[in-house]
Amino acid sequence: MSDSDGKKTLGLRGGSRSGQVKQSFSHGRTKNVVVETKRKRVVVPKQGAGKSGAGGAAGGDPSKRPAGISDAEMERRLKALQAAKAREAEEAKQREEDERQREIERQRRREEQEAKEREQREIEEAARRKAEAEAEEAERKKREAEEAAKKKAAEAAKPAPKAAAEPAAENDPAKAAPKTATPRKTDRERERTDDRPARGKGKDDSRRSGKLTVNQALSGREGGRQRSLAAMKRKQERMRQKAMGGAESREKVVRDVQLPETIVVSELANRMAERVADVVKALMQNGMMVTQNQSIDADTAELIVEEFGHRVQRVSDADVEDVIATVEDKADDLEGRPPVITIMGHVDHGKTSLLDAIRNAKVVAGEAGGITQHIGAYQVTTDSGTTLTFLDTPGHAAFTSMRARGAQVTDIVVLVVAADDAVMPQTIEAINHAKAAKVPMIIAINKIDKPAANPDKVRTDLLQHEVIVEKMSGEVQDVEVSAHTGQGLDELLEAIALQSEILELKANPERAAEGAVIEAQLDVGRGPVATVLVQKGTLRQGDIFVVGEQWGKVRALVNDKGERVKEAGPSVPVEVLGLNGTPEAGDVLNVVETEAQAREIAEYRHEKAKEKRAAAGAATTLEQLMAKAKEDENVQELPVLVKADVQGSAEAIVQAMEKIGNEEVRVRVLHAGVGAITETDVGLAEASGAPVFGFNVRANAPARNAANQKGVEIRYYSVIYDLVDDVKAAASGLLGAEIRENFIGYAQIKEVFKVSGVGKVAGCLVTEGVARRSAGVRLLRDDVVIHEGTLKTLKRFKDEVAEVQSGQECGMAFENYDDIRPGDVIEIFERQEVERTLA
Repeated sequence: MSDSDGKKTLGLRGGSRSGQVKQSFSHGRTKNVVVETKRKRVVVPKQGAGKSGAGGAAGGDPSKRPAGISDAEMERRLKALQAAKAREAEEAKQREEDERQREIERQRRREEQEAKEREQREIEEAARRKAEAEAEEAERKKREAEEAAKKKAAEAAKPAPKAAAEPAAENDPAKAAPKTATPRKTDRERERTDDRPARGKGKDDSRRSGKLTVNQALSGREGGRQRSLAAMKRKQERMRQKAMGGAESREKVVRDVQLPETIVVSELANRMAERVADVVKALMQNGMMVTQNQSIDADTAELIVEEFGHRVQRVSDADVEDVIATVEDKADDLEGRPPVITIMGHVDHGKTSLLDAIRNAKVVAGEAGGITQHIGAYQVTTDSGTTLTFLDTPGHAAFTSMRARGAQVTDIVVLVVAADDAVMPQTIEAINHAKAAKVPMIIAINKIDKPAANPDKVRTDLLQHEVIVEKMSGEVQDVEVSAHTGQGLDELLEAIALQSEILELKANPERAAEGAVIEAQLDVGRGPVATVLVQKGTLRQGDIFVVGEQWGKVRALVNDKGERVKEAGPSVPVEVLGLNGTPEAGDVLNVVETEAQAREIAEYRHEKAKEKRAAAGAATTLEQLMAKAKEDENVQELPVLVKADVQGSAEAIVQAMEKIGNEEVRVRVLHAGVGAITETDVGLAEASGAPVFGFNVRANAPARNAANQKGVEIRYYSVIYDLVDDVKAAASGLLGAEIRENFIGYAQIKEVFKVSGVGKVAGCLVTEGVARRSAGVRLLRDDVVIHEGTLKTLKRFKDEVAEVQSGQECGMAFENYDDIRPGDVIEIFERQEVERTLA
């Protein structure tokens, strides 16, 4: 194939200037550069060049045909070969067409680029010519002004006497020579001054304007402010780029901007990497007069982001919680874990004593009043080596939420029922909690060693609540035990082990830890402490976590025996130290990667809880506010402050306080917290006139001194019964005494007399009972009460008497009332006050 086959001769395209590019430099310097344009040579093979004679030989000469191939097969192969060659030719033709189209497109682009360059050069040339013309015009005007000034100076010098000067010049040739030299010197100076502005083409030469001289500093001509070195460098860079043909515009960076529900204007500008002033200007152009510290809604922010050319990503405030992993564990990663058993039942049915017998410990001895008032979490290793996790819940009515919490985090519920007491209210409540949580139950019939024990009555009573034990042909296991003698404990452990095998309890110990807060308290020496039951993963020392509205970093882990451990796996209860505040019992603990994530999630939850509390406490309309005020007008309130040792106890006390009262009196808990009573609590109690109740806590020294000075009452309790009873008694004191009326007699008016100084006096006959001077009276006319009041006088004959018996006559006069008639009936009664109490 020849070089000229289907191709143009290589060379420079265009006219006489098409192969040259003009470069511009600083100070007006230019340079023409010759540019050689090369094109890529595309070689396309000819259709007949690639053919080989193998096909023809194979088809025409049977002797050269491969053995075992028939004529039909050979013919089919030839057809396939021809089709392949035709396809190759078609592809080559298509490639040629594609190359031709690309060449046309390249040519078009080159022409457009050359046209743009030509237009730019023309614009620059026109601008340069215009600048030169302006400079020449300025120079011409300046020369004309100088010539006019010179003429004026010459005309001013004409009146001087020349007659005396000329002879002197002629006689003294030494003085005549400077006369001709002076004008030449002034001409040279003028020419030099004329050349100076022309060199800068009418522009100020400010290249050295940033430097400060001593004279400038002394005269203060710069106003005390100098351009910085960075400003000088920026100016030089702009001048250099302008001399090189103009600054190239930077390519705009398009960013993905995350927009929450509301965002501050300065933060929006920061996320877009734009100037705050530009964002404020754009908002003002859209009719929003805002400053950089004000917040705007997401819709407005989206308009601004799109106006600046960025992409919008709408996010919700709740997205901060997405960092908490919610992935499902793979079946291969799951390992067996110990079962969590919660012991529930009525108060004083032996729950803690039974756990003591299993643990060989004396937990009940440390509980005030012999009753459990906290949730306890313990691990027990049986003789067979099986590890069991036990939760001990209170049985008192006030600890309903604690029992519900225990049922929610447990695998098996052991329901303890006393054989001598049968099913009681808290027993029924525990059954309902277990059913609601869909947790299997094991019935432990305790106190079987007592003479009054009747286990069959317990089984029969359980039938009323749809709990059918195995001895009654049901599915619920029941074991007769005695915490006192240890009878039946092995059978109970076997039943628990059997139930846990049926459940096939497994968890992944290698994932991020997740657990439930069983109890929380504020320890004086250790700070906020949470008892956590790990449910998934392994909690390690140093892990960063978020729990409810609090967050922290695990400073230490303490097991149920008081020993420090490095980690806690699934179904292990531990005390966690390192929280920034006391969490709520029942909160979920989640391990996260960074402190920033934990802090952000905790702050979001705190804000949501605050909004929820504000919404619950605020009246929505003025009518509702007035109606509530009217309802509360006749209601007496007893304000109280409660401080407890653990969160669960404080929660139980608040719930018990809310149940005290009726439509006339109620208890209002101003504040309930965890930890010792502080001076702040005393100040709040003084302001509201409330007593302070401490449950298993004491007041510190400043708080005691403040309470003595301000007269604030502080009461300490260790048993919840006593606290509730005292609050009931105090609330009962706010109840108004009940007024009862006892009718003591009737009298009938026979005649009415008018007595001076007294008024009308009724002559009466006491028909029933007795009439007393101190008693209250009502005047009845036709069995209708027309007046109620007191007696002004009660006389028997002319003497004032205290009372008149039935069947006797007397005179009566009413206090401030005279409308009495014969035939009226006077009803005499006494009022009696009866003290009321809250049930």
